[in-house]
Amino acid sequence: MAGSPAGPPIDPSADPPAILIRDARLRASTAARFGIDPAIHVDIVIRDGRYESIAPAGAETVGAAVDRTVDAAGGLVTESFVNGHLHLCKVNTLPLVGDAALAAYHGAGMGGAMTAIELAANVKKLYRTDRLLPGIRRALGRGVEYGMTHVRAFADTDTTAKQEGIRAVMAARDEFAGRMAVQAVAFPQDGVVRDPGAADQVRQALNDGADVVGGIPWIEFTDAGMREHIVAMMDLAVEFDRDVSMLVDDAGDATLRTLETLATETLARGWEGRVTAQHARAMALYPDPSFLRLSALLRQARIGVVSDPHTGPLHARVRELRDHGVPVGLGQDDIADAYYPFGRNNMLEVGFLAAHLLWMTSGPDLEAIYDMITVDAARVLGIADFEIAVGHRANCVVHRYPTVRETLAEHERPRLVVYHGAAVAECA
Repeated sequence: MAGSPAGPPIDPSADPPAILIRDARLRASTAARFGIDPAIHVDIVIRDGRYESIAPAGAETVGAAVDRTVDAAGGLVTESFVNGHLHLCKVNTLPLVGDAALAAYHGAGMGGAMTAIELAANVKKLYRTDRLLPGIRRALGRGVEYGMTHVRAFADTDTTAKQEGIRAVMAARDEFAGRMAVQAVAFPQDGVVRDPGAADQVRQALNDGADVVGGIPWIEFTDAGMREHIVAMMDLAVEFDRDVSMLVDDAGDATLRTLETLATETLARGWEGRVTAQHARAMALYPDPSFLRLSALLRQARIGVVSDPHTGPLHARVRELRDHGVPVGLGQDDIADAYYPFGRNNMLEVGFLAAHLLWMTSGPDLEAIYDMITVDAARVLGIADFEIAVGHRANCVVHRYPTVRETLAEHERPRLVVYHGAAVAECA
């Protein structure tokens, strides 16, 4: 993306120009919704920010004049990418914290995950909103370049970070409003019981406009503390009418069960469909009867899971969750911070890595991986009308390659990125 890290200014209130995407190939699942053979290329008209028509190429269904024509040349056109989990306040802080937290988090069995979080917390003493913004802008700018139009962005909101991180994330959210949707999560990383005053910091952030209530109940020292953490954050969610995202059971400890507690509390509050669980790595160690009970409870509470298999040696049971009807999305999680040394905010790269780590490499598996960075991730985050369909908001990407397999294999920048009907990034 040319220019500043935030890109050229875009007025989100302006009417986007009408776009015709010619000679595009759709995924088979998308083509089926229109009764079109997936081998047949299509023309897509986007007008007033929405899909106006999708028809076989050359069918002369364009109607009124368009402002711009894009030749997809047989390349795949799909929904844009959704990043279900990114610690945006922490991007590019690895040089400030060193490798000790990395070693603890990635150690055998993830037994040192809590230690890693405690080691990483020191960097927050340096947090200042103006210092954090340049890195945040760069991360979001790269996300737009790689076709990401929606992200759930966590910012540590506690007695150490105070409001510095969440203010930076909300400022960037507003700056990027014309090119992506950023959901700012007020996240008490160091606990609520362990960190008295953190709940007050989250409350202040919600008063100031944070979008989502965060949580990390497993970080507390006792089962009673874990439950208190969940109850306190759910109280705030109900009071402020906010969705919830909690990092649960993120360690190699099969006795961790905070996801079960979160699901039970979700049902008790009537908050079904408004809660997302991140990580849930301990699930990998559960015996099958425990997992089956949990998956049934998640379906009942309509809780989706976001997994980040590339950032830790354990991960949620993604394939089995999907098989049991629990929606799963993928997330970038971290970019060059105390928990992960890489990351480009490129969800195709995340999908490419997940295909290896989850051993999901067959044709149907790769389609499922692609769902988890597009339509399924949107479902997990409660993003409505996201699928390519006439009348829906136009959030899409135009790729160079005709298949999902090739697109994942190369994980290159899309040729064109469209957000709410406007072209927000291009790559020749």
